[in-house]
Amino acid sequence: MPRRNTVNRFTIGILCALVGTSCWGFSGACGQFLISGYDASPLFLTTVRMLGAGVLFITLLVATQRDKLAAALHERNTMLGLLAFGGIGLLLSQLTYLVSISYTNAGTATVLQSLAIVFVMLFTCATMKRLPRLGEFAALLCAFAASLLIATKGDLGSLSLPIAGLVWGVVNALTVAFYLVQPRKLLERWGSLLVSGVGMALGGLVMLVIWILFGAIAPALGPDALRLATVPAFDATGIAVLLLLIVVGSFAAYALYIHGVSIVGSVNGSLLGVAEPVSAMLFSTFWLGTAFLWADWAGLVLMAITILLVSLSGKNA
Repeated sequence: MPRRNTVNRFTIGILCALVGTSCWGFSGACGQFLISGYDASPLFLTTVRMLGAGVLFITLLVATQRDKLAAALHERNTMLGLLAFGGIGLLLSQLTYLVSISYTNAGTATVLQSLAIVFVMLFTCATMKRLPRLGEFAALLCAFAASLLIATKGDLGSLSLPIAGLVWGVVNALTVAFYLVQPRKLLERWGSLLVSGVGMALGGLVMLVIWILFGAIAPALGPDALRLATVPAFDATGIAVLLLLIVVGSFAAYALYIHGVSIVGSVNGSLLGVAEPVSAMLFSTFWLGTAFLWADWAGLVLMAITILLVSLSGKNA
């Protein structure tokens, strides 16, 4: 009986992590829908998304970890670390992801975002002063091939992806790598839920200040800047998708993934991260009607192999 309970708990962990990563992919499709259908700016969506999810996380923390939350809030160094995590790492990763989507689409942006695991691996090799292992080197080759296929659509003589989309995709991957590496000590002490929740709330507040300041100077910068600072005219469908972006694509995605990883472990959690680019491309295809070529799907497969190779290499280290 105890073994059966353990198996059931592990299965629940797998499902939670899998659904969580799939919700991240869904968030990309929501972002694409709002950007293309309502001309919503990445600045606006990032502000609302982080503030909304931050409020939900703080509510959850007050209900489940009130004493731990109070202790963290009263430690200056902890709060500075959380501010750096939320106000730089989380904020920039969310913002650049939506900017990348605005130039490409949710599926392509999410696959490019997966390069983050390669940057983390290279950072780890640099700090440990060692060369990549065989599996890690193979992952580098797969990541390069995936990026090449996505950027050229299989025609190596031309660049099919907008250069701005490619650049923002790589920048997004770098910011994700930062937020994966930066809070390691905070995670060891306070746990993923508190770090992610408080980081999201602080990042939302920083983003709100940026939004207000940008809105104040936008009229002097011209119509393009003013458009970025404008609140979109949402109808009922737009509001519903915006709420889904906040509740499902942000709060539920993080909460479920964190809970799942706490059960199955970080290595298995990394392996299940393959579901994020897959779900983003599937939602883009079947919900938004985005057309992907064979090169896009091949790039997705190669990026999934990259994630698997890096994760398994870390497990065997």
